[in-house]
Amino acid sequence: MADSALCLVLLYCTLLHSPSWCSNLTKADLEELEKINTWVIKRSFPCSATCGLGLRTQELCPIRETGNISSPSCKLRTIRCLDTWQCGLKTQTATVGQRLVLDCLEEVMEAMGRFAFVVSWRFAGGVITSDDSLFTRYEALSLDKVVLDPLRVEDSGTYRCDVLDTDKRRVKRMYKGVKVLSPKELSLDFSKGLIQWENPVRLFSNITTTRNMYPSRTVRNMALISMSISAVMAAVIFLLLWGLYWIRPRTAQLSQDNI
Repeated sequence: MADSALCLVLLYCTLLHSPSWCSNLTKADLEELEKINTWVIKRSFPCSATCGLGLRTQELCPIRETGNISSPSCKLRTIRCLDTWQCGLKTQTATVGQRLVLDCLEEVMEAMGRFAFVVSWRFAGGVITSDDSLFTRYEALSLDKVVLDPLRVEDSGTYRCDVLDTDKRRVKRMYKGVKVLSPKELSLDFSKGLIQWENPVRLFSNITTTRNMYPSRTVRNMALISMSISAVMAAVIFLLLWGLYWIRPRTAQLSQDNI
């Protein structure tokens, strides 16, 4: 381990400094360099954000001259992490008149400081999509958030936010689809609808019934129509039977005359 430290010092001297500077190193300086510990990552925890910039905790432990890891001297550090900058599409439903806030930085990046990022918004009206060719620039007053208050039907669509760090590198892109419903439209709350269907008395509590569901004139007309139809059908059946009764004897008589 000491040899590796000396090699790094010699390489540093060769590339960045003159040989005269390296020759000024005393024996005490070299002994001090040999005491430098090397830190290794013993454990690394998952990133706090599945997409976009997040935080990762690592456990660092020093390696002594013997090559063993000294666990009592280990320490934790927190660094930034980025597994992927694409966060995909998320949808939500709201009604007209509500207050809706679309947050792009969210909790993790908010804790790092909102002024450490540059946020831009784009909007595709009336459609839920991730096709970037359909988006136009959208001006958000709060930069990192879009506040829709009160919410209108015209606000329905897809909102896309892009986040850049101070070095102009993209660290996040997220799509948020918003469906705006009128209060008169059918509610899409499945749990509430399920409760109503499980309690039919509550569902039809406003419906009142009476004994006479139809007026008397309607009942009389329906009875007369039924009787008329029955009489016509009986007459037709009677005529068919009567015709068959008279046709059969005449057919038999004609056959005898031919013989």
